[in-house]
This record gives sequence, structure tokens and C-alpha cells, in this order.
Amino acid sequence: MSAPKSFRSRALRDFAMNKYLYLMFLPVLAYYVVFHYFPMYGATIAFKDYSPIKGILGSDWIGLRHFEDFFQSYYFWRILKNTLLISLYSLLFEFPAPIVLALLINEVRHRAFKRTVQTITYMPYFISLVVICGLVTDFTNADGLINRLFVWFGYDGQAMLQKPELFRPIYILSEIWQRIGWESIIYIAALMSIDLEQYEAARMDGASRLRQMLHITLPGILPTIAIMLILRMGNLLNVGFEKIILLYNPVTYETADVISSFVYRKGLLEFGWSYSSAVGLFNSLINLALLVSANYFSRRFSRSSLW
Repeated sequence: MSAPKSFRSRALRDFAMNKYLYLMFLPVLAYYVVFHYFPMYGATIAFKDYSPIKGILGSDWIGLRHFEDFFQSYYFWRILKNTLLISLYSLLFEFPAPIVLALLINEVRHRAFKRTVQTITYMPYFISLVVICGLVTDFTNADGLINRLFVWFGYDGQAMLQKPELFRPIYILSEIWQRIGWESIIYIAALMSIDLEQYEAARMDGASRLRQMLHITLPGILPTIAIMLILRMGNLLNVGFEKIILLYNPVTYETADVISSFVYRKGLLEFGWSYSSAVGLFNSLINLALLVSANYFSRRFSRSSLW
């Protein structure tokens, strides 16, 4: 009986000492409860034949039928393949891009030039996604800027977004252009925490700037890279439907249709709420498994983890 009393007394004492901090935390707790945890109750429609008239509680329970229909459907392997490929391409090319940019900016000694580069690379992130997709569409049209450059070099102009094989490269390159500057901020902040005496000692030993980067800078930001990689793995299959549906068309469904866009069409356009919820729940469970696995391997091999 002493252990519960001891815990209670410690909790009351801590609350008395930090009551204002707990009060500041209440809005954050309320936000997550209302907008993140409470809506989880609606995920039960994935196991029901949901009808808006009957409501969630009144709808008939059908178990795993929607999951079975999804796994046996013609579109299952197509959207899973597209989601995995776009996610892997993003991990291979988009994830390292802000790291490389941060390392390059860190090597620049001219402050005005450094600030100019940072401002230019940050700007696309603050442009509306609709505007970004409009620019991408205009640039890749048959008479767009990119095709005019190709024609100038002797190639034939073509509407690139009408070519299924070009959708993924266009999507990944536009993602890098839009996000590289903003995502480099956290790595630049990590670089600021590296002890400058290490660089001075390396220079005294005759180390070049490249060797300083390889042996001091990269190891210094490695924990940050590991944490960001774990978070990215937890969202590996969460390819946002907004940009996909703004860029794709029925001609490119073969390579562009992903889980999130499929859920959007089935749930909002075809009113298949239960079916789309089952697909979304499947996607979330896969992401959870990837997050736990990435955290485990990171903790085991690099000793950096979220928990």
C-alpha cells in the first residue's frame, strides 16, 4: 500500500511545483484528444457496412469483408506498387537532399550569399500547393518552359504529365524543389551545435575541409539524421493525395494512383466510406509497423531512437 501513496504524494508535489506548466499543457492535451484520439473511434466503420442514416453504432457489423475485397481487387497491387515506388524514390532522393544542402550552406563563408541561397530555397515551401502544381503543369506542357529547352537542344516537345513513365520523376523533383530548403533548417540548426574546437584541432592536424566534413560534420548531425529517418519511415506510405490528384489524370493512373488518392476517390467521390476507411486503416497499420521497426534498428545500431 505504500507504493501507491508514495506515487500519489510525488505526483501531487510535482503538480504543486509545476502547476502553471501543467496548465499550459492542457490546450495541447485537449487538441490531441479532440482531433487525434477521439476520431479514432470512427475507424470502426472499416468493419461495418456504414450508413449515414444509421450512424456508426447502428450500422451493420461485417468484419473483415472490406479488407478481403481490397486485397482481392484488381487495383490492390497497382496502388501498393505505386505507393511503395514513390515512397522509396522519395526516401532515396528527397530525404538526402536537405542534408546535402545544409552541408553546402555550412561551408559557405560569405554571409550575404548564404542568406540569399537560404531565402531562395525556403520560398517554394510557402507557395500554395495548387500554385505549385499549376507551375509544374505549365512547365511540363508541350509548349512549356522545359519542353522549349528540350526543343532548343533538338528534342521533340511533349506533354510530360501525359506520359505515365514520367509522372514519378516529375513528382519527386517537384517535391525536392518545394521542400529542400525548409527541411534543411533542422540540419542547419544541428550543425550550429557542433563544437568549433573540433574544426580548429582538425585544421591544425592538416585536415582538408572535405575531411572535416566527413569526420566531424557528418558524425555531429548523425543523431538528427537518424531521428528524421525514423519519422520518415513512419510516414513512408503516406504519399499525400493532394499533390497526386492535382497532377495525375486517368492516363497516368497506372503509375500515379497511390493508396491516398485511391481512398479519396472511393470515399469522397464514390461514397464508399467503409471501404476507403478499411484501405486507410491498412495503410496506417503498415506505417506503424515501419515506424516501430525503424526505431528498433536505429536504437540497436546507432543508439539514437524516439523511445
